[in-house]
Amino acid sequence: MTAVLALAVGVFLVRLTGPVLRNRINVSERTEAMMKRGATVVLAALVITGALIADGGFAGWALPAGVLVGGLLAWRRAPILVIVVAAAATTALLRLAGIS
Repeated sequence: MTAVLALAVGVFLVRLTGPVLRNRINVSERTEAMMKRGATVVLAALVITGALIADGGFAGWALPAGVLVGGLLAWRRAPILVIVVAAAATTALLRLAGIS
């Protein structure tokens, strides 16, 4: 319980520093662009590892296919509910068909 509380306080403080320090710290446009690219790379890495790895090994073909369907729908700016349901349905139907 103490660890969860400490993490919650830490996350809150980290999130608070953005608005508090926004006007006090000046970064160049190049640095700001690199930070945005870095966030995109981290997000992409999380999606890729989450889609391809489960239980320490390859997740099979159904999960990456579901993530791909969700990604395509997100790219087309579909509503989030449609994205989630379509991705889950794709994965479930492929697994039901025997494609793990």
